[in-house]
Amino acid sequence: MRKTTFLLPVLVIAIVVGLSSIFIVDEREKALVLQFGRVVTVKEEPGLGFKIPLIQEVVRYDDRILSIDVEPLEVTPLDDRRLVVDAFARYRISDVEQFRQAVGVGGIPVAEDRLDRILRAETREVLGSVSSKDILSSDRAALMLRIRNSAIAEARALGVDVIDVRLKATDLPQANLEATFARMQAEREREATDERARGNEAAQRVRAQADRTVVELVSEARREAEIIRGEADAERNAIFAEAFGRDPEFFEFYRSLTAYERALDGSNSSLVMSPDSEFFNFLKSSGGKAE
Repeated sequence: MRKTTFLLPVLVIAIVVGLSSIFIVDEREKALVLQFGRVVTVKEEPGLGFKIPLIQEVVRYDDRILSIDVEPLEVTPLDDRRLVVDAFARYRISDVEQFRQAVGVGGIPVAEDRLDRILRAETREVLGSVSSKDILSSDRAALMLRIRNSAIAEARALGVDVIDVRLKATDLPQANLEATFARMQAEREREATDERARGNEAAQRVRAQADRTVVELVSEARREAEIIRGEADAERNAIFAEAFGRDPEFFEFYRSLTAYERALDGSNSSLVMSPDSEFFNFLKSSGGKAE
C-alpha cells in the first residue's frame, strides 16, 4: 500500500514531464527550441519535437506568405510632380534562426516595422528616378519589380524573403488635388459659359428668323387680302354699275333706302331737315318715285 502511494505521484510527475517535453509543429509554422535565450534546435518540418522541460522553450513563427501594408509616402519624380504612393508587399520568413537573431523577442511586429522602412526607402528611390508619367502609366510593373529586387537584399538580413511589391494607389497630395479640382471646375464652368453663349446666339438667330418670317407672312397675307378686297370692290362696283345701267330709278331707290337705314340707325337718332328736302323724295312720292 505504501509502495503504491509512493509510485502514484512519481508516475504523475513522469507523465507531466514527458508531456511537457513534447511539442507539435504545424505545417503552417516553424519552431525554434531556445535554451536560456539561445537557439538550440530549429524545427522546420511538421511533426513532433522534443525539448527539455523547464529549461528549454519553444517559439513558433508563421511559415506562410504574409502581407504588409506600407505606410503611404510622398515621392517626387523627375518632373517635380509630387505624388502620394500607397503600396503593400508580400513576404515570407525564410531563415527562422536569423529572423530570431535580427528581431529578438519582438517577433513579426518588429520585423514588419523594419521591413516597412526598407520598402519606403526603396520605393522613394526607385520612383524618384522616373517621371510621374511612367508611375501613372499602366506599364509600371517594371517599377514594382525594381522596388522588390532592391528590397530583397536588405530584407535578407532579417531572415525574410520579399516575394512581391505592389502599388495600390498613386494620387496627388491633398493640396494638389484641391488645386486640380478647382482648375477642372473652372475649366468646366468656362466651357459651360461658352456653351450658354453659343446657345443664346443660336436662339437669337432663330428668334430673328422667326420674326422675319412672321413679318413676311403677315405682309404677304395683307397684300393678298388687299388684292382680294380690291377685286371684290371692283366686282361689287361692276355689279352696281350693271344694275344702275339696267334700271336707274331702282338703283336710286335702293341707295335712298340704304341712306335712310344709315341715317336712322340707333334708338335716339334725330334729324333736323327741311320738309321739302330731297332726302325725303321717295317718302313723299305716292307712287314710290322721286318727284
